[in-house]
Amino acid sequence: MASVVTFDAGMTLVDLDLDFLARRLAERGIAVAAAALRVAAPAAWRHYDARVDAGGVHGRLWHELIGEIIAGAGAPRDAIGPAVEWLWEQQPAHNLFRAPITDMVALARELRGRGVRTAVVSNSEGGLAELLAQIGIADAFEHVLDSGRLGIEKPDPRIFAHALALLGAAPDTPAVHVGDSWSADIAGALAAGWRAIWYGRRATPVDDPRVAHARDAAEAAAVLARW
Repeated sequence: MASVVTFDAGMTLVDLDLDFLARRLAERGIAVAAAALRVAAPAAWRHYDARVDAGGVHGRLWHELIGEIIAGAGAPRDAIGPAVEWLWEQQPAHNLFRAPITDMVALARELRGRGVRTAVVSNSEGGLAELLAQIGIADAFEHVLDSGRLGIEKPDPRIFAHALALLGAAPDTPAVHVGDSWSADIAGALAAGWRAIWYGRRATPVDDPRVAHARDAAEAAAVLARW
């Protein structure tokens, strides 16, 4: 097994929390039920996936995703744009992606308990370490590398090299990164000379011995054991 395993955050360790989104909208006077947000989410995510495939930029994609979910749930049209901008401004302190993916967090804890060096490597807005502590999952990781603080974003291989340095590992240490985004997570890990596990609902088999795919934590654990 690899000596170092790092994880992306959004859609790998934490999901969009629609109950929290409903509460935040209520603070703006927008009464939208969490159940309505859940009904609207699948179509919004399909649009998001198409925009990712077209090379969309993280911040813009976030705006579109949240805006489409809110619109699909029936929020007043004239309130959507201002609400999304406010939510984005609030994102560093009140990240909407805060619902733990429990089996992936358990996998990270298990790895760390067995002596594997673990860290989070994420393109985020600067408050990720505090968020993971707030929702009770920070203990699974030795370090949290947040692009919003580092000024380096995946797929830049320097962020992976920085992770090794923080962990006190040599540059040639066997390492694996787990993430849901091909363009950011997988391409970045490969550029850094790492192996990668493409995780999540969009992951598919790839003809590259350095890359495996996993739809859940059990499949990710099996890949790590095989490697």
